[in-house]
Amino acid sequence: MTHTFFADRVGVLATMHRKEKVITPILERELGIKLQIPENFNTDRFGTFTRDLDRPGDQRSTARLKAERALELTGESLAIASEGSFGPHPSFPMIACNYELIILIDRLHKLEIFGQEISIETNYSHTTVRSVEEAQIFAQTIGFPEHGLIVMPSPSTKNPNEIVKGIISEAQLLSVVTEALRRSPTIHLETDMRALYNPTRMNAIAKATINLVAAIQSNCPKCTYPGFEPVERLPGLPCALCHFPTAFTRVAIYHCQHCGFRQEKLFPDGIEAADPAQCQYCNP
Repeated sequence: MTHTFFADRVGVLATMHRKEKVITPILERELGIKLQIPENFNTDRFGTFTRDLDRPGDQRSTARLKAERALELTGESLAIASEGSFGPHPSFPMIACNYELIILIDRLHKLEIFGQEISIETNYSHTTVRSVEEAQIFAQTIGFPEHGLIVMPSPSTKNPNEIVKGIISEAQLLSVVTEALRRSPTIHLETDMRALYNPTRMNAIAKATINLVAAIQSNCPKCTYPGFEPVERLPGLPCALCHFPTAFTRVAIYHCQHCGFRQEKLFPDGIEAADPAQCQYCNP
């Protein structure tokens, strides 16, 4: 069913940061879509990691806006867009994570399907430095020069003219940091999280795309439409030791966008008991 929905159709990929490098091979191979990039498509208008432009909404709505804008520009009926965020892991707040979301919008079949990846493999980091040597030490910790760096006067800087992005060579780093320190005793450095300058994030986007394919290939048991996805997760997965209910998912509720069919699935993650280390009773 999914093959007849998407095979040989043109899909527009809303990106300016080379995400097609990982998204296109997966979707063209698995779904038969022919992906194209809209000309002069500026995704920075939907927010930047450097915060000089705020995101217009939450992660999901921003991904949707990107895809809808690509549809408006091209007149096509199928679009894909992704949006990433970085912060505390939803289940383990002490651990930083990269949350990647990718959306497929199909106006022909009135479908909106999401894929996602939550990864603790991220080099998202920032620091304040007072010297070139401190900047070089920080650069080593984030995997420079394979991963890019950003230099700005302070983390609250809103002036794009003061923000230097995409630093990927030692010579460039030395030049930019030296000039910035000439103007201020301290400067702010952070990892460039844009996909084309961050192979670690690009890998998470690939995994989110694979998850999107799985979501598309999950067909409704009633009408066989693709995208039979969980819309709600209910906690209560029992602890393996004391059997006390935990905050982890015990039941997921799936919903079909086409016919409205709903179904509960027990232990949707394939795990029937939680690690006692994550139990509030065993490990308060």
